[in-house]
Amino acid sequence: MTPGRLDLHETALVGIEAKESVILGSYERDGRYVSSPAGANELDSEQDAFGAVRLLERAQIAILLPFDETWRSSLGTSELGGGIGDFNASARYDFTTAGASRAIPGLAALAGLTLPTGKPPDAPGVGTLATGATGIGAYQFNAGLAVEQAFGPWLVDATGLGALRSARTVGTGPSAVHERLAPQWTVLAAVARTFANDSAVAVSVSYIFEGNAILDGADTPGTSHRLLTLSLSGVLPLSDVCRLQGAVFQNPPIGQFGQNQTAGVGLSLSLVRSWI
Repeated sequence: MTPGRLDLHETALVGIEAKESVILGSYERDGRYVSSPAGANELDSEQDAFGAVRLLERAQIAILLPFDETWRSSLGTSELGGGIGDFNASARYDFTTAGASRAIPGLAALAGLTLPTGKPPDAPGVGTLATGATGIGAYQFNAGLAVEQAFGPWLVDATGLGALRSARTVGTGPSAVHERLAPQWTVLAAVARTFANDSAVAVSVSYIFEGNAILDGADTPGTSHRLLTLSLSGVLPLSDVCRLQGAVFQNPPIGQFGQNQTAGVGLSLSLVRSWI
């Protein structure tokens, strides 16, 4: 998923995005939600540079390079770290477009590749509190399908994505472990309302889940992940070729809406320049 999706009349775009989030708690192995203890704090920042170009009338490709920073404090110790995150390239092909037919919705195929250009949590130099970790340390291959339909000024979207991650070696020497993360699945649903000046607002819900990791060829119980995210977003045109995009998002602080994941609240803001 990329903030750089081209509109039907656009041939290319570039943009920058800033995200800020505060971690309020975490979901335990059994799905229980636990608030962060006193003295434990985390602030996450991300700045993305992205672009997209149309190859064919119905085909487009996009790239995104993130820069991540994390500040953590725990037991009287605080630490700041960060760096380049995992680079992503993606492609989209629209077989049909939303609103072109009342009977047939818009249907698009999605594909992507994420490169391990960031540092995984076990990499040297990430810090005592792992604030320098900016990636998962593995290649990720994504494929999915998006279905959307327009009803006057309303747009309804449903997207499903699957991801496979390459195996990697964690650690060095006799303690090294061969790790392969389980396939990851993402489901996203959104409803948007557009207005006469081409501005729009949307509400969305996404759910990410994956099974247990495989360590040295064996399934490792209790290492699966899942996370629910709720978002309210909007688009504000500044001119025919420039627009602002923004969102606020939260992981509900309620048990069973996540597992082995931190939970928080945040916001994002993007500036996009396009070519028609």
